[in-house]
Amino acid sequence: MTDDHPVLRGTWSFPTTIWFGAGKISMLARACATLGINRPLFVTDPGLANLDMVTLALEQAATDGVSAVPFSDIKPNPVSANITAGVAALRAADCDGVIAFGGGSSLDAGKTIALAAAQPDDGIPLWDSAVGLDAWRRAAPPLPVVAVPTTAGTGSETGRSTVVLNEATGRKVIITHPGMMPGIVIADPELTLGLPAHITAATGMDALAHCLEAYCSPFANPMCDGVALEGMRLIRENLTCAVADGSDLGARANMLAAAAMGSTAFQKGLGAIHAMSHPIGARYDTHHGLTNAVVMPYVLERNRPAIEDKLARVAAYLGLETGSGGFNSFLEWALELRARFEMPHTLAELGVEEEYFDALAADAAADPTAIANPIALDTTDFRELFEAAHAGRLG
Repeated sequence: MTDDHPVLRGTWSFPTTIWFGAGKISMLARACATLGINRPLFVTDPGLANLDMVTLALEQAATDGVSAVPFSDIKPNPVSANITAGVAALRAADCDGVIAFGGGSSLDAGKTIALAAAQPDDGIPLWDSAVGLDAWRRAAPPLPVVAVPTTAGTGSETGRSTVVLNEATGRKVIITHPGMMPGIVIADPELTLGLPAHITAATGMDALAHCLEAYCSPFANPMCDGVALEGMRLIRENLTCAVADGSDLGARANMLAAAAMGSTAFQKGLGAIHAMSHPIGARYDTHHGLTNAVVMPYVLERNRPAIEDKLARVAAYLGLETGSGGFNSFLEWALELRARFEMPHTLAELGVEEEYFDALAADAAADPTAIANPIALDTTDFRELFEAAHAGRLG
């Protein structure tokens, strides 16, 4: 036996039931009934709460016999206070499940509320369910969740984890529990048609980061590799179309599929892109997908010795074998996407300040996503990455 043929090992599990297609939101009440939810808490964000898509979804569900209780006290990067408020609203209304409706913030908040609400008041503290801790094994299973994504980015609808800011420590924490996987996902691309171009671009880059980091993770999971690779192809062929023409239903549908594929794949792990993005988002409240897009090229360069062959295969599959070829073609494509979408090239443009580099680097090194980076990075390494990304120094 040689290192060229390692023995595969691990736990491989794939997502849940997904009802995919235009108009599927009309099946919301049926999804609740299937999961045994009689009175759901309808978790969404303040920007969506008064839009027609939410009003119509609630009205249709009520007509079909499911009266949902709206809750929208959620920040773009959910904080612990949002979860506490959601649990209080759920218990006050005697809800027995959750509909998580919206982008990543709504989905993460809804899933976390479903977990926290299922625990007795003296039960497992929320933060004890963080990645790397085993307390979740003693936790009660979360309440059932129906997930309805309205953006194509985080893929939280097909994930067993959420990200919540612990306001006491100022750190984003990844909360995990196998039962947080939504029981049914309603993936209706019509719900994404009104998404502004800059949000479409930023969430799409988030989906790309998920597929990319999962594929580059050194852990073995060939199923995830296949899903990640095909997810990148869908992004390559559809993201620019979805940004340029928000009414392109085909492009929107393919991006919605790619986002779900990204979160399915990243059960294999993420890496330094997310390890850097999490503390930046915690301190500056930046958009997660946009932050991922800014740091992506710098992390690719740092990881180059470990991922060059992998990204050469990706570049060939995506039809990027022009110009420099191989790894360079993929890097050039990532830079081209950022330029096309008028995204910042540096952390300085994003507002990140040099005085916080040490703290950001320490948090990045401690972030659980750093474990799956193809090259082991310590606090000093991350500080160098922050410096390079701040100055715009590639290579």
